[in-house]
Amino acid sequence: MRALAVLLALTSALIALPVAAATPAPKATATPRVVLPKAPTFPEHAEFLVEVNKKGQVVRIKSAKGMGSKDPLFNAHVYGNVLQMWIRHPDGTAEVGLYRVTFDYDPHTRKIARHPTLVQPGGNWGDDEGAADVMMETAAREARQQKAAQQQKQQAQNKSLPPLDTIVGPTSSPTHHP
Repeated sequence: MRALAVLLALTSALIALPVAAATPAPKATATPRVVLPKAPTFPEHAEFLVEVNKKGQVVRIKSAKGMGSKDPLFNAHVYGNVLQMWIRHPDGTAEVGLYRVTFDYDPHTRKIARHPTLVQPGGNWGDDEGAADVMMETAAREARQQKAAQQQKQQAQNKSLPPLDTIVGPTSSPTHHP
């Protein structure tokens, strides 16, 4: 009986060995690479004159200097940043006014320093809505309009289709199986 068990184990091993050898080794799958833009090697500077409302939100950009930079990513970064800014005091209060906001890029630290400075207090834009809020409302409105247009297109397309019953025919009833 022992001899039969040893013979069976040996046969199984001889059969399994080629099967194991024929199994390919798992291959590493390609991982997606994140490609970051190269940071500029030179200092950058941009300056904005902005109107700030009573909440501390930037309402609009009155003027911009330094946006003719060689680096379009820096330009886009600071322009978007200044439109979304909140300028408030440390206690959370805000002052309506005209502010100068400067952005300075340091190639050694790869950081952008932002410095808001009050130029002139007051202004008739204190009750105006912030630029970021206006952009969000515009995006939401455009998304709603696009969705409505898509639904209208789908409804018009559905009207030109024949009814499903005429294509498929009547559905059959379930049959009882004993």
